[in-house]
Amino acid sequence: MAPAAKVRVAINGYGTIGKRVADAVAKQPDMVLAGVAKTRPSFEAVRAVEKGYPLFVAGTGRAAEFEAVGLKVAGTLPDLLGRADIVVDATPDDVGLANRAIYAQRGIRAIFQGGEDADIAEASFSALANYAACRGKRSLRVVSCNTTGIARAVSVVEPRWGVASWEATLVRRAADPAESSRGPVNGILPHFHIPSHHGPDVRTVYPDLPIVTTALVVPTTLMHVHANHVRLRTAPKDVAEVIRAFRETPRFHLFAPWERVDGTPQAMEYARDRGIGLNDMIENVVWEAGVHLEGRELRFFQAIHQESIVVPENIDAIRAMLDLAPDGPTSVTRTDRALGIPAPR
Repeated sequence: MAPAAKVRVAINGYGTIGKRVADAVAKQPDMVLAGVAKTRPSFEAVRAVEKGYPLFVAGTGRAAEFEAVGLKVAGTLPDLLGRADIVVDATPDDVGLANRAIYAQRGIRAIFQGGEDADIAEASFSALANYAACRGKRSLRVVSCNTTGIARAVSVVEPRWGVASWEATLVRRAADPAESSRGPVNGILPHFHIPSHHGPDVRTVYPDLPIVTTALVVPTTLMHVHANHVRLRTAPKDVAEVIRAFRETPRFHLFAPWERVDGTPQAMEYARDRGIGLNDMIENVVWEAGVHLEGRELRFFQAIHQESIVVPENIDAIRAMLDLAPDGPTSVTRTDRALGIPAPR
């Protein structure tokens, strides 16, 4: 029997998320990268060509501008879409909405990112939460980095003990490492709208979750940190049971006290040491010393690497939409193995 044809995936937008998703697609056994699209030349366009990724011109970009600096292009975005079975839109916030009409006209399935409003797609997606409900959809929105982190945590806690209430304070990074024009440089900026948009966004995945979120921005580029207070419906036996539940779940990395990981600097140093992706920390980081339980009151900290956490979610969304795996756990295992993400331990 001949092997099944690989799904052809187009990436529109080749920045922080797009370049990581492109690399992830190229590593999957059941996918092939049809190409990537950018609007203007950049070092990232150079890297795409160096990696052998077909480069296309998107939006208001002009092929002549690329060719003037020695970057050969394979065509325009419509040409790329004609070569693909599905497109991952990794363009800047709000650009995806304009692109939606282009994808619809072409009749191609599309995945959008969490910077877009939830109504851009048929459903919001988080692999550990609602893979089955998203199978066969023609459009999905992979929720944002912070929402993905919370949704993953909910997938651990809610099925085991139930959630009476969930409060989370998000300490957000000010910018990605390459974003030199953003701040604050010296300040802490509270977000005065309560709840912050993260709680309502989590409910696009878990509609009945009683969650309230608050947020503030601090001058760091490394990661976000969430301080969670969850009132459970049923009390775990002890804190070890909670730690074990996190440890046994894919896409969580727990640091024990003896590992001397005090916060996000060491977590990202660990990521650089192991060298997955672009030295990424794709999993939710949970500190064992930061998990506290008093009866039904659970408190824990988690850190979220904003540049990479949604990358495997995009891969699983592709499989869900095109029915490439029998279930969510199978897809997650397949994705993580291809990306080098360690299995639960």
